[in-house]
Amino acid sequence: MAFSPEAALEFLHRAFEGGRLAHAYLIAGESGSGKRALALHLAALVAGATDDPLQHPDVHCVEPESKSRIIKVEQTRELEKELQMRASQSGRKVAIVFDADRMNASASNSFLKTLEEPPANSLLLLVSAHPEMLLETILSRCILVQLAAPPRREPDEAQRRLLDLVSRYLLAKSKTGEADIGGVFILVREFTKLLAEAKSAVQEEGAAELKREEGLYKQTTDGKWLAEREEYYKALAEARYLQARTVFMETLLQWWGDVLRQQHGATGNGALDFPTYAAQTAQLAGRFTTPEVLRRMSALETLRENFGRNVQEQLAVEVAFLGAFGG
Repeated sequence: MAFSPEAALEFLHRAFEGGRLAHAYLIAGESGSGKRALALHLAALVAGATDDPLQHPDVHCVEPESKSRIIKVEQTRELEKELQMRASQSGRKVAIVFDADRMNASASNSFLKTLEEPPANSLLLLVSAHPEMLLETILSRCILVQLAAPPRREPDEAQRRLLDLVSRYLLAKSKTGEADIGGVFILVREFTKLLAEAKSAVQEEGAAELKREEGLYKQTTDGKWLAEREEYYKALAEARYLQARTVFMETLLQWWGDVLRQQHGATGNGALDFPTYAAQTAQLAGRFTTPEVLRRMSALETLRENFGRNVQEQLAVEVAFLGAFGG
């Protein structure tokens, strides 16, 4: 059963008030479903935080770091040490693992031990958009709180450009029935152009934010502050770019998902992620077999995983697009 964030919070609040709160929950849901906010609300409730729970001394969190966007074993071990300390206030200690599916093998095994023998008076919260990537042994030790998918939104301009490129190429290819390696590399070129534009936009946004801060604080702080803020905005721009790249990846997977749904007759109201492209995905549903669509989706899933391994971006895109759009 999928909850709205409000219903899930009410359910967990009642469990807390009744002393029935479990020691570990997995809060799962698509991007935009409200899972992060729910975890923070619950952490604030349990720890007795009145302001930002991430600033509370008894709330500890880890999330992916560096370009690889991986949670490393050193992070989970440090989290375990923090949970072993006595709570500084009257509430319970809370540990939150954001993007828990990004734990590498060592971190997963380390955190599994914490789940098996949770520190006294603690609450463990895992937050994930892809819970299927977690170890079965981790899943079995958490109570799942599945959040409902957010209302579907119309694609933005960049997504529409990507969808238009893909649909034109695939529909033209379906008419000829011939492999078009050159066309695939045109798709690669246009996709990397979209990525470059996204990176440039977030860098410009960060530079503008830093400039505003300089105007406010340059009279009252030293050069060390400026260097620290430059590093902060550099890291923030990288995180925003990775999020934009993730949106493009999800768009391509949703596109093929619509083709798959069309093949199985799921065309009713709300069934498609991109209903404005229903005519195009319907044509492709008749062109490809289900195994072919699944194979192409698998190539994109592999690309998403490879992005998480900090591989060479251009090469990874080329290989994946040959699998997803070639042949």
